[in-house]
Amino acid sequence: MIEFSNSCGVDFFLQIAYCVLAPVRSPELQPQTFYRTVPNEKYQYAGIVRLLLHFQWTWVGIVASDDENGETFMQTLVPMLSQHGVCTAFSEKLPSLSQGLDNFSFLERVRAKSSFLMASEVNILVLCAEPQTITVVKWMQYFFSLAEDIAEKSTGTVWILTAQWAFSSETMQRYYDIQVFDGALSFAIHTEKVQGFKEFLQTLNPNSPHGDGFLQAFWQQAFNCLFSASNESNENTKTCTGHESLESLPGHIFEMTMTGQSYSIYNAVYAIAHTLHQMHSSRLKRRMMAGRDGLDPPKLQPWKLHSFLRSISFNNSAGDIVSFDEKGELAGGFDIINWVTFPNQTFSRVKVGKIVPQDSQNVDFSMDEEAITWHRAFNQCWNSYITHLIFSDVDYCFQCEDDQFPNKDRDQCIFKRQHFLSYAEPLGFVLASLALVFSLVTALILGVFSRNGDTPIVKANNRDLTYTLLTSLLLCFLCSLLFIGQPHPVSCSLRQAAFGIIFSIAVSCVLAKTIMVVLAFMATKPGSRMRKWVGKSLTNSVLLACCSIQTSICAAWLCTAPPFPDVDMNSLLEEIIVECNEGSVAMFYSVLGYLGFLAMVSFTMAFLAKRLPDSFNEAKFITFSMLVFCSVWLSFVPSYLSTKGKQMVAVEVFCILASSAGLLGCIFPPKLYIILLRPDLNSKDHLILRSK
Repeated sequence: MIEFSNSCGVDFFLQIAYCVLAPVRSPELQPQTFYRTVPNEKYQYAGIVRLLLHFQWTWVGIVASDDENGETFMQTLVPMLSQHGVCTAFSEKLPSLSQGLDNFSFLERVRAKSSFLMASEVNILVLCAEPQTITVVKWMQYFFSLAEDIAEKSTGTVWILTAQWAFSSETMQRYYDIQVFDGALSFAIHTEKVQGFKEFLQTLNPNSPHGDGFLQAFWQQAFNCLFSASNESNENTKTCTGHESLESLPGHIFEMTMTGQSYSIYNAVYAIAHTLHQMHSSRLKRRMMAGRDGLDPPKLQPWKLHSFLRSISFNNSAGDIVSFDEKGELAGGFDIINWVTFPNQTFSRVKVGKIVPQDSQNVDFSMDEEAITWHRAFNQCWNSYITHLIFSDVDYCFQCEDDQFPNKDRDQCIFKRQHFLSYAEPLGFVLASLALVFSLVTALILGVFSRNGDTPIVKANNRDLTYTLLTSLLLCFLCSLLFIGQPHPVSCSLRQAAFGIIFSIAVSCVLAKTIMVVLAFMATKPGSRMRKWVGKSLTNSVLLACCSIQTSICAAWLCTAPPFPDVDMNSLLEEIIVECNEGSVAMFYSVLGYLGFLAMVSFTMAFLAKRLPDSFNEAKFITFSMLVFCSVWLSFVPSYLSTKGKQMVAVEVFCILASSAGLLGCIFPPKLYIILLRPDLNSKDHLILRSK
């Protein structure tokens, strides 16, 4: 990271990141002075998909470290593969090196993973190739080779590696066999040959007084030696002379060619140099135009570099154009490298393809298959082997139909079960039983009131409205049965409309009763003109007006966008949700909203009239019944929206039963008590006495 800080001490930095695939920050967190000389990582993901599709490899394994970076890699890549028809055989997370190699549990986890990953029948492995992940893979290879029960075999695996890795970064693993990655394909930041770079490396001298202090530390690590002035002492380690040749180092320790990261540093330094030159030239031009001779010693203000760096564009010595896009990222792509390894721990990197961004989402992909050298396990017969891999993938990996799901081993498609609230399952059976029991109880109450219809208590509580209310409650309990069982066109069309209309009748009856209670009390006052309003005509008008509105809403619903049977293939993995599509969600909630409006009006009127004399005691009971009704349906909406499938249906059935039972239980038990157990109180004289 190259940084310029504000000389005034303010927290201001102009930053140019040259590290491989620096993390991309969200736009709101991305500072305007942050630049990168590496391409955006999203083009690498697109390149992986294009590479797999090019070779028709549709059965792959994904490997990453068990940390935040690995999680991001999998969450990004796996959905992209699925969208393009590439099946993921497994997504394996490797233990993180943060646990330490001396930790027994870590080594045991690595050993357990090795038997699975190294012996996997999957031939194509995509590896998020951060250095620590590569280290774990090599430990896995080591444990795999020690297993006595596994015959020595060449895995014949094609590794697809991300740009975070290069052999030269693994100086601590010089004695590990690198041939496990023979024939691997990796992505790398685009590079070109820079003239004079090799000669520059040959001039490096760790003993130079003007040399980089880092050079001696690298020299000791690379050549496994110590300088005489070093504080470390080891009798078995040779002394560094400083004349050792970098060209003698194996390629996986140090490469004499410019790697992607070196090329990014090279471009970053030259970008700053060109920016400073342009800034200096601009100041000189302004001073000359102002007629001032000479220049004061320049005072570098880092924030002034931003506008120049944003628009910088130049050709470097390798001929590449260096410029930044609107996000401050290098407008460049990736190379595709084929790694060829040899038994003497040397290797050759061959550029076999490239990815060039076309726009914010798409890339231009090119590949030279003839230049690829594949894994030695293919025994120089790669053409037939790749044909076998292709046809094996095509035959073995295919997308299950919408009504199927893959089994645990992902080698067979199983038909999904139908998912709906059935009478045969316990939940459906219990709800249906409750509906029938409540219906029977309601019918018995209706019978009791009919037999005692001429008694004072039935007459005083408006006999006709009572019969209508009990009949509507009976139908409310029975209409819940329309929601249980497999949906079909008739049940889907009828159930919500029947529920809405029948419930509006029940609530309208309660509202009419409330109005009649208030008017009856007012009519008892001397000289009141309310007596002419008390009667069947008023109750019938209220009932007809309220119900006709709900009926109109339901009729409009059925005529414009009626409910219909539908299936949901995606919400559940192993089941198909068979459901009734409501057709119009707005109409459904209009029905519920109108019921809520009637309930709130009835509750408000009953609450205000609850202190009327006991002879008109229905006001208190109506208040409690509406309180229960409103509480049930207010809790229904969030519960309904948070469930799927048969649970959603069960929630609505429960609310229908609970609210209907609330009306039945709050209004009628006191009257039944007098009719059945205290007939002595069921007299006109007693009612007149209580009203005084």
